Amino acid sequence: MSERAKILIVDDEPFNVDYLEQELEDFGYDTISATNGQEALAKVAAETPDLILLDVMMPLMDGFTVCRILKEHEETRLIPIVIMTALGDIEDRIKGIEAGADDFLTKPVDDRELRARLHTTLRLKATVDRKLGELRRIKDHFAKFVPETVKRLVAANPEAPELAKRECDVTVLFLDISGYTRLSERLAPESLNALIERYFSTFLDLIHAAGGDINETAGDGFMAIFQDAQHASTAADTALALLAATQALNTENAVQPLTVHMGLNSGVALVGSTRFEGVRGARWTFTASGAVTNLVSRLADIAKAGEILIGPETARRLEGRYRLQRLGWEQLKNIATPVEIYSLAGHLPSPSPGAEP
Repeated sequence: MSERAKILIVDDEPFNVDYLEQELEDFGYDTISATNGQEALAKVAAETPDLILLDVMMPLMDGFTVCRILKEHEETRLIPIVIMTALGDIEDRIKGIEAGADDFLTKPVDDRELRARLHTTLRLKATVDRKLGELRRIKDHFAKFVPETVKRLVAANPEAPELAKRECDVTVLFLDISGYTRLSERLAPESLNALIERYFSTFLDLIHAAGGDINETAGDGFMAIFQDAQHASTAADTALALLAATQALNTENAVQPLTVHMGLNSGVALVGSTRFEGVRGARWTFTASGAVTNLVSRLADIAKAGEILIGPETARRLEGRYRLQRLGWEQLKNIATPVEIYSLAGHLPSPSPGAEP
């Protein structure tokens, strides 16, 4: 192991503890100690040792019980436990194996055997830790490609998560970067990607903080789905926050500021998870489809830079709490009938205490 390993010595005999501390420190290990089983459990919780040297016969709680408790808990299961037993005591070894001990030392302890067993056990632990670290990094990497709602559904029911699409009342937000084509003509691809990534990282953090789910991101925009009890208000607040975040980022990035435009629409959509299989593995998306998403994409298409356009159903749900401007009826592409469109400009001031309703 690259760092000095920390070894917990558990023995109620002070002479044994002193001897082992001296030997282990000479071997290059750090030590902590406990004189009984209960104290040992407390030290494990507080210190997280790399290995435990555990005596069998102790007051309050014997070594077998300590070993069994530690091996039954996920947080401590992988800490190697070496039980110290008397010479020829086969019954203690059997009990130790049943309790989950990783290895045994015969008392009185021989310093060469002590060094060899500790070295072998700690080397194995280092290998296991390294493999687990690699698995965690792989898990964290792939978790980035799984929407938050999919993670929650799987966590709630790992054996049979409810991932099928179903009709849900939602508010959908579309965001696009204004003038993206002209921007891509002026900037080198790597500069454009770095610029977009900087803004979108902030945007996605705001979406996740509000409990929204990102459906898909493209070069110049994304769609987010909101499902909480007040999803129209949540989506409206998030859209306003996205505009404010854009302005703040533009203050820092005065050389090449960005502008965005958005659409919001509420109603019943077919919502659920979709798993795409490819030659390089699977990818999950959390999608909403139907008339609600068709309309919101058209609203985003016609919105001007810095503008949030909303459909009539979202306007109905926000009325009285937000500043809405009625823009009139529009015949939108691929929408059969004209749609009454509104612009979201901000919050209405809260009524003063004691004001007339």
